[in-house]
Amino acid sequence: MTHHLETIARESGISLSSVTSTAKLLAEGGTVPFISRYRKEQTGSLDEVQITTIRDRMLQLAELDTRRSAILKSLEERSLLTPELKKKIDAALTMTVLEDIFAPFRPKRQTRATKAIERGLTPLADWLLENQSADPADEVAKFVDIEKDVPTAVDALAGARDIIAERVADDAALRGRVRKIYEEEATVSSKIMYGKEEEADAQKFRDYFDWSEPLKSIPSHRMLAIRRGEKETFLLMRVEVPVDRVSQQALPIFCSGGLRPSQDTAGHHVAQAVEDGCKRLLMPSMETEARLMAKKRADETAIQVFGDNLRELLLASPLGEKRLLAIDPGFRTGCKTVVLDRSGKLLHHTVLHATAGSNNQLYEAAVELTTLVKKHDIEAIAIGNGTASRETEAFVKKLKLPSSIPVVMVNESGASIYSASDVAREEFPNEDVTVRGAVSIGRRLMDPLAELVKIDPKSIGVGQYQHDVEQRALKNNLDDTVISCVNAVGVEVNTASKQLLSYVSGLNASLAENIVIWRNENGAFKSRDQLKKVPRLGEKAFEQAAGFLRVRGGIHPLDSSAVHPERYSLVEQMAADVGCSIHDLLTQESARKKIDLKKYVSAEVGLPTLQDILSELSKPGRDPRKQFELFSFQEGVEKPTDLQVGMKLPGVVTNVTAFGAFVDVGVHQDGLVHVSALADHFVRDASEVVKVGQRVQVTVVEVDLKRNRIALSMKSKPDMENRKSAPGDRGSQPSNNRNPRPSGSGSTAPTNDWFSQAMQQAKKK
Repeated sequence: MTHHLETIARESGISLSSVTSTAKLLAEGGTVPFISRYRKEQTGSLDEVQITTIRDRMLQLAELDTRRSAILKSLEERSLLTPELKKKIDAALTMTVLEDIFAPFRPKRQTRATKAIERGLTPLADWLLENQSADPADEVAKFVDIEKDVPTAVDALAGARDIIAERVADDAALRGRVRKIYEEEATVSSKIMYGKEEEADAQKFRDYFDWSEPLKSIPSHRMLAIRRGEKETFLLMRVEVPVDRVSQQALPIFCSGGLRPSQDTAGHHVAQAVEDGCKRLLMPSMETEARLMAKKRADETAIQVFGDNLRELLLASPLGEKRLLAIDPGFRTGCKTVVLDRSGKLLHHTVLHATAGSNNQLYEAAVELTTLVKKHDIEAIAIGNGTASRETEAFVKKLKLPSSIPVVMVNESGASIYSASDVAREEFPNEDVTVRGAVSIGRRLMDPLAELVKIDPKSIGVGQYQHDVEQRALKNNLDDTVISCVNAVGVEVNTASKQLLSYVSGLNASLAENIVIWRNENGAFKSRDQLKKVPRLGEKAFEQAAGFLRVRGGIHPLDSSAVHPERYSLVEQMAADVGCSIHDLLTQESARKKIDLKKYVSAEVGLPTLQDILSELSKPGRDPRKQFELFSFQEGVEKPTDLQVGMKLPGVVTNVTAFGAFVDVGVHQDGLVHVSALADHFVRDASEVVKVGQRVQVTVVEVDLKRNRIALSMKSKPDMENRKSAPGDRGSQPSNNRNPRPSGSGSTAPTNDWFSQAMQQAKKK
């Protein structure tokens, strides 16, 4: 274990003492959020990213040890383990090096070499390697044996060459050199499969019908796009280096008689075997390995992009507890409308035909909506941003409701997934999916984090090729992201769903459900200490979770803060020392200024923790998310045909990818700001400039109605020409087309006659 900690410290640049302490805390069951927030003295104030790095590397090294043990056991059982070989295996620091060492000894399926070995040709292969300047004719004759299936000298030499070729392919030193050549010099190329050039489904990969670029610099999205094309049998992909580059590395290792030995010598056959081993065995093996490494690298980038986007979405500004009217827009089936109280409880639901139908239907919808606003004293209106969203928004704004009632467009990605889920059925067993979806839209406006944790992150629509990347790695990253966000914000224990509670440090789905059951049976928690009464919630779980759970109006003044219960006595001592109450410390800056933190430094508590406590006392239970700001799309721009090149529009970033950012400008089809158009200066990584949910100003530079593509720019002087994107910048990437208006939808714009009548009727009610 000690050498692993030293390895992690060396690789990460984190001090050995911090790595050791963190590893110990993790082994004791500490979670990343808890260790980062409440154990700063032990870790040296490591952040969540550093702690996660230590945790993940420990797991990788544990897997390496498991594989190492399996290899040693295999070698021992076959009496192949020598002291020198064991020393090499014990010294291997990566799985790749470990597998290279094991390669010559790995049990193999039947190959040309194993068949030659079975026919007794190993001594001949050894002789050829050791006597490369000699004429092999006399030696070869000794191995001609019809009974052993070696009828001629030609067959004997061929078998010996097969044995040498396999040794070439298994040589650990050579594999290391060739691997480096592939990493630095290999080219990725793709071509269209023969006969599929005209197939409709192949056209999304047309950029790759004849494409090549260096392996070391291929972007994540292009690698994943090419691999998807290969998986769907439209493309053929290769990762190649020149054969000569590989054989030049191998020949000096195995050929002692020069690189071009005479045809009459053993060295000639060795050279043949080396070239065969390189071309037939080593290079295909290295290509497979290079493809896997490139895929892993592309996965890591795509997963990181997904995680970053998800974090921005989860930490989006909450509107807060408001009486809401939420609308899931629609044309033919009408707008599913719900009323929610300030806690998100469903009070009423109906269907309003506010975007299509007769004037009479529009009139009735206007009356009903206006009446609902008045009856329930609505404080905000949420509208899903899918089909008919802009038409619904126009309808609502036409009603001229009080200016104090904001009308907010809400990203509804994944709402349909939630509405059909077990979670939604359990929450609303007597309502259909349309009502559940509208409720989800409204709750997203109140608190995006609390609602989005009920949905599989992969359904939220902020990823890049998420179905192509390694799913376990994706899930682990997204789970870490959700856990980090939930604990950064904190959870009100008396109102949180069991889904939200399950992401709290130290809790799981079972404990979260027990908390909700206890709450339902005994009423609201009055203190954090009452959590200990929840079945199966032991001391360790309480330690890990308590600081992230809030009890608003709790018995102890600090129960609604991020101060951990283990430090309550410390704060009480501070209050006593300055001659005030804890309530005074929470409300009076003058009282807090009297605290001398150095006085409270001890072996267990250092300045980092004390500074956190003082900061929390100044703003107890502070929500770290930004203040909510109202946003509106450009009026009159509701569909792609309304767009004109050169038009400047407000928009919201909906997804950030390696090649740019998708921006919603309110036309049901997101536009792409290519990475080259994100700023006036060079941008290497789109995430350095924009984040999901960010409000931006864009210029329309191209509208392709036939292909449903909108090109946008954030430059001060957009380039309207030469807009051809690099191959794969769209490729097979989903176009972020959010339920475009169906043809023949029959949308009917509101007209003044029904509007004036509706207003008069609403006033009477």
